[in-house]
This record gives sequence, structure tokens and C-alpha cells, in this order.
Amino acid sequence: MQTDNIILIGFMASGKGRTARGLFRMTGKYAVDCDDLIESLCNMKVKQIFEEHGEAHFRQLEQLTADWIRLHLRNSVISTGGGFLNVNGFKQLGTIVYLHGDFQYIIDTLYAHPNAKKKIKKRPLLQNMNKAEELYQKRVPLYRQVADLEVSIEGKTTDTICREIVCGLKLCV
Repeated sequence: MQTDNIILIGFMASGKGRTARGLFRMTGKYAVDCDDLIESLCNMKVKQIFEEHGEAHFRQLEQLTADWIRLHLRNSVISTGGGFLNVNGFKQLGTIVYLHGDFQYIIDTLYAHPNAKKKIKKRPLLQNMNKAEELYQKRVPLYRQVADLEVSIEGKTTDTICREIVCGLKLCV
């Protein structure tokens, strides 16, 4: 079944949500955030889900969300959590775009954000930077393996990234 969805993947804080909103402005495809769907489902923040129920439970919620997306979403831009690519049937959700940046670039950009403390605090897997970097190194080959298109985010505005995605997916006129 053709979904016409664009699935954005990449490491935590790589700008998937911001890029999804930019793609909405350029393409008219609705922007949907998987973490927002999970938070709505549970009436809890991601951080709270991790604290109270653990990562394994959160991954089950990601699978439930992926199943819902598969059944209900078409013609949308979907921003995923950093580990969402591990859900069953991931490739069937849509065309997968990997937003790539080096670990240090992503972290430096995150720390430079005006709301850096809040953004870091809400990401449980960024609480230990050594472990976060190990996770990054483990995930990069996985992102590349499933991606239909890879776009570098380094030194680029959101509009530039979105234009590269639109042209890379041959959605440009």
C-alpha cells in the first residue's frame, strides 16, 4: 500500500520535529511527531514514561504507535524518536529520510539552543554523554541501512534541509 509518508529518522536532537514542520510548510503534508503521539496515548511525558516504566515499555509504545501509523496515516511527514527505526515493519511506513550530523555537532547545537537545559533534561538517553555517544555510534549504521535518502544537517538552516529533502525525493517542481 502506498502511503506517501516521509519518515524522518536521526539521532536525538538532530532536528526531526523542526524539519517535519518545515516540510509541512513546503509540501502541505501534515507533520506528526511520534513522541507526541506516545505522550498523548499515555498522558505522560517521554521522560516520565522512562522513569516510571523503563525503556522496554517505551519501545513497546513505539511499536503500538508504528502500528497505528501504518493503519491510519497517509501523505504525512512523521518525525520519529531516535530508536524508532527498530519497530517491526518500519520500512513499510513510508519513504525514510535520515537527518545526519556528527555527534559533537548535534550536541553543540543542542547546548547552543536558548532552551538547552530543558531540551537535554527531557531526553533520558542524553543524561550520560559517554553512553549517548556510544548509542550514536551504534545507531548511525542502522540509520544508513534503512534510509532511502540521507541529508546532512550540519551548518544548514531548516529551510535548506527541507529543500534538499523535497528535491531529493523528487517532490520539487
